[in-house]
Amino acid sequence: MQQPGGVPTPPAVPLDGGTAGYLRLPPGHSVPAPAPATVLPDVHHAGVAVLLIGPAGAGKTTVARFWADRRQVPTAHISLDDVREWVRSGFADPRTGWDDRSEAQYRLARRTCGFAARNFLANGISCILDDAVFPDRPAVGLGGWKRHVGPGLIPVVLLPGLDVVLERNAERSGTRRLSDEEVATIHGRMAGWYGSGLPIIDNSRHDVATTARMLDEAVTRSLQSPPPW
Repeated sequence: MQQPGGVPTPPAVPLDGGTAGYLRLPPGHSVPAPAPATVLPDVHHAGVAVLLIGPAGAGKTTVARFWADRRQVPTAHISLDDVREWVRSGFADPRTGWDDRSEAQYRLARRTCGFAARNFLANGISCILDDAVFPDRPAVGLGGWKRHVGPGLIPVVLLPGLDVVLERNAERSGTRRLSDEEVATIHGRMAGWYGSGLPIIDNSRHDVATTARMLDEAVTRSLQSPPPW
């Protein structure tokens, strides 16, 4: 059954301590890995979970929001940075460096994002998450995302040139603005994704709409032939 506007009517399941959202979410429930498709899937209507990876200033949040806003199925955007900043007093500011406290808050935020993604997916809502995942740092790596969301998560790397991310970083304020040295270090480490087998989009010369179309293409290819990760 559908509500006006074509939005599916959620099933009438009581909300109590044993449920997550409208549908019961079993412990450990995750997004299953898709089987290789024999027919090219329609990414606009497919239920998916996408992880958009990239350095600070890559445009992850902007592209993720644009992509989620224009899909033809319900789609949520989950930003790890936004969830991290739910902590007010005692927030581990990334500008002060990486330590045990910042790692603990990162892990907590990632688990929270993973639970939210599974909950959305269990209720028929696709999602796109964004995070600066490093290829060479296990604590901030893909393994945690795979554990918390599931092997069906589709990672895509957004990696424009250094000059672009420095320019975009200069336009930021607050905890989102990093030093040029830190931005350059992060960008250099992200180059490790080349050769990883993950789809990589260089959006240095592309606007948001074009980048979103390239993201659609990358997700379609991943649904047809999941990358090894």
